[in-house]
Amino acid sequence: MLLLELNILTLNIWGIPYVSSDRGPRIDAICKELNSGKYDIVSLQEVWAQQDSELLQKGTEAVLPHSHYFHSGVMGAGLLVLSKYPILGTLFHAWSVNGYFHRIQHADWFGGKGVGLCRILVGGQMVHLYNAHLHAEYDNANDEYKTHRVIQAFDTAQFIEATRGNSALQILAGDLNAQPQDISYKVLLYTSKMLDSCASDSFRTNECEHNSYTSKQARERNPQGIRIDHIFVRGGDHVNAEIAEYNLPFPERVPGEKFSFSDHEAVMAKLKLFKLAPRSEEPVATIEVNCLVEDGESCAVRELGAGDAQTGEDDQSQQQTEIQCNGSSTSIQSMPAARTAALHEALALCDASLLQLNTDRILYYSAATFLFVLLVLLVEFTAPVGMRTIFLLLKFIVFGVILFCLFMASIWNYMERNGVLQGKKSMEVMLHHAQKYEYFY
Repeated sequence: MLLLELNILTLNIWGIPYVSSDRGPRIDAICKELNSGKYDIVSLQEVWAQQDSELLQKGTEAVLPHSHYFHSGVMGAGLLVLSKYPILGTLFHAWSVNGYFHRIQHADWFGGKGVGLCRILVGGQMVHLYNAHLHAEYDNANDEYKTHRVIQAFDTAQFIEATRGNSALQILAGDLNAQPQDISYKVLLYTSKMLDSCASDSFRTNECEHNSYTSKQARERNPQGIRIDHIFVRGGDHVNAEIAEYNLPFPERVPGEKFSFSDHEAVMAKLKLFKLAPRSEEPVATIEVNCLVEDGESCAVRELGAGDAQTGEDDQSQQQTEIQCNGSSTSIQSMPAARTAALHEALALCDASLLQLNTDRILYYSAATFLFVLLVLLVEFTAPVGMRTIFLLLKFIVFGVILFCLFMASIWNYMERNGVLQGKKSMEVMLHHAQKYEYFY
């Protein structure tokens, strides 16, 4: 029995005040596109300005009358949900690690990032929409935020599991800053038991060649672009969620203009929910995927992704999950095995980060000690005539750097250490018990 149909859209609008190009005209164009009525629930990221949030809500209220903006941190979380259906409840969960406050050029910390939940009533069925924007990757060769992103991914998966309750459908739609081969993507997908609505590797959502904001360096680095914006789905107990369509619905350019809607591409998934017939034995809900891509290709995927998990006996018999796409068949690890491998890799990252934090603490304390000696020498040294103001300013600068080093070596170091430890301990709990109590995972 068909319960409902939904068109879900996610887009990082690139709405950074004073930085993002053509921000005003682009937001106006996004409002016009959303007013087409093609989308039932819209999940937006990087809505950093309050005025942009209000403009998007007011500009789409005719077709998407229900909305919620998540406030957090200094700049706000940047997350906005627009819905055709009533939003009955909201909840925001801030991540324990989220970059560094002194990396002002990156600014992720100031956003107070986390995952936001909107409980939306659709045709008598409760749908949980999760909106998230994981920490950005600024240097692929030396990604100092990799552990932060992995912990955010695991934390998000646990938040979804803890709050899904009796909802008929859970949807995670956002900019996860993770490609399918990345460890944070694997940790989030496998530990949440959700399913990526995209069943083809031909889609790209960022640094695309046709996008007007893609730099020459990005095109050279990734000629085809990357896919980091995702829609993950999981049906509730006794519910089957079918992905009927997946595409990038926005035009390459704003109509009549030479620029794109954003530096990211909008992603849309059309979902159909069916109620499973009750069975005498304990049911195992599944997700059916029939993904129609724009160029005529079709992909079919069937995986666990909803309701109760398999029992331990079933796990022993099911060693592989088959993915069939365009007539070809690829064998991949079973879900429990893939999850275990991802968690082991994530734990290794956490251990490396904890070692680095110990090293950083020693370096900061050493720097503070050296600068303190330098400050004492400056205080004892008599400034030459005409240089007193410069020497006084130098003393203040050295004193300020000493305070910064002490703060980073003590308060901040322990804050980050505890954040990493919390994520690590949670992963260890799952890794320790998941095989024995697979039914509950």
